[in-house]
Amino acid sequence: MNEIEILYKDKYFLVVNKPSGMLSIKGSRPEKGLSLIETLQEEYPSATIVHRLDMDTSGIMVVPLNKMAHRSISKQFQDRTTSKRYEAVVYGVMDDNHGEINESLIADKQNPPKQKVDNEIGKPSKTLFEVVGKTDKYTKLSLAPITGRSHQLRVHLLSLGYPILGDSLYSEGDAFNCVERLQLHSCMLKFKHPITKKDVEFKSDSKL
Repeated sequence: MNEIEILYKDKYFLVVNKPSGMLSIKGSRPEKGLSLIETLQEEYPSATIVHRLDMDTSGIMVVPLNKMAHRSISKQFQDRTTSKRYEAVVYGVMDDNHGEINESLIADKQNPPKQKVDNEIGKPSKTLFEVVGKTDKYTKLSLAPITGRSHQLRVHLLSLGYPILGDSLYSEGDAFNCVERLQLHSCMLKFKHPITKKDVEFKSDSKL
């Protein structure tokens, strides 16, 4: 549990900071170590998963602690009424300071677990981006995924020619080797409390 920072706790759900390198749920390869949900269930046996972050992505996750909270929060994710924001650092200096990416995504069956752009038969996907910082080699972005496709942010940014630093699947060369971990962090999550029905918002410093 000392790896997982608990940002908020009540009797209905936890909000936690998942570290980079930890699976959200149990995987098929034991060498990956205990997942976030397995680790939390050691202290909170009723904890369940309603959404995931990729293993190498860090940041905020909400974890329901009873069936009622699970149903309520899960439905919010399904209905896309939650609000999420990520921060990322990409390789290259972007010209546009903000915009949106609309590229349909599909599983790359020749290269699992990769995803790829396919605007004919892929699932519609949308990401909003805003530049929050630049150096002579990199760009730091604030990202708002409107849809929640697998690897969406990673593939959308790659489609623009700006791979996320440290991405073991979608970057290579200096873009991969210049950092020790994937530079992608879930920094904000907003949803309605399952009991009060009021908006609750949680933030986490990315430290990217």
